[in-house]
Amino acid sequence: MRLDPLRETWTIFSSARLLAPPFLLRRRGAGAEERFSPFTPGNEALAPHTLYSKPGAGPWQVRVVPNRAPALRVEGDPLRHPDGFYDRTEGVGAHEVIIETPGGEPLEALPLGAIGEVIIAWKMRMLDLMRDGRMRAFFIVKDVGEQAGAHVPHSVSQLIALAILPPTLTKKLDVAREFYDRKKRSIFEDIWREEVRTGTRLVYENNGFAVFCPYASRTPFEMAVYPKRQCADFHGISDQEVAQLADALKTLLGKLAGALNHPPYHLMLYTAPTRTDRRDHWNTLPVDFRWHIEIVPALYYTSGFETATGCYMNPVFPETAAEYLRKVGG
Repeated sequence: MRLDPLRETWTIFSSARLLAPPFLLRRRGAGAEERFSPFTPGNEALAPHTLYSKPGAGPWQVRVVPNRAPALRVEGDPLRHPDGFYDRTEGVGAHEVIIETPGGEPLEALPLGAIGEVIIAWKMRMLDLMRDGRMRAFFIVKDVGEQAGAHVPHSVSQLIALAILPPTLTKKLDVAREFYDRKKRSIFEDIWREEVRTGTRLVYENNGFAVFCPYASRTPFEMAVYPKRQCADFHGISDQEVAQLADALKTLLGKLAGALNHPPYHLMLYTAPTRTDRRDHWNTLPVDFRWHIEIVPALYYTSGFETATGCYMNPVFPETAAEYLRKVGG
């Protein structure tokens, strides 16, 4: 991992990501190829190391395995080292694949109980990785569709753990802390209450979660999922909230699929980093930060304007997108 001193961003160099595993393509007929999933029942030998399975024995519904082409590895030294003028560190972390179903259906097509088991798998693997004191930040990411970077035609998500705090998370932590210092309230609480109050960007809500198109959406039909209970850590989710989150995900992903004919998208779950024993500037995390989910459709390629300025270009107002999504069955 190398640090850009001007942007303060990290680049992970991983030769394992250079080529896709050969089993992703299976030939069919003369010159034709079809995409192949190594995650269907009967292909367990392609990913033999099971980290988590539900149920624990017999036919599985959810299974977690190591990524065969990991961006990060648990071995190594997480400390930052100088490299002339620059800084670098070894790519210490973890990269796991959550196989969300043995079948070929998308996540939103699963029963609520099955979606809940996926959420529990996210939580259990995160708790297990937290026992390694080197790991600081944890993310769930789900890429759907080739344009979003998905290599396998199977409903999977990924758990990524890092030994550093990446800049996107650090920026959110800083903003949340500064807002709390000024107003003694969580910015996440104010945002979801404003969205529910106005209703113009609200897509769905239940007793535990609010789903809305953000006021400054980066892409058309971007959505955010905020828990209504203050909790900085995703692993603090309750059994009741698991069922409520399953309901929210099934509804919003069903609406997105119906509105845009199953578009490619990124789903990203953000949670607070692990805390150290020493008292530092993250000591207000339990009251100022809140774990949350963002769903960003990958409908357009990033333009040079967006790369150069850091400003996003969106042709669809979030109020228009939310109104349309509310009308679509989920």
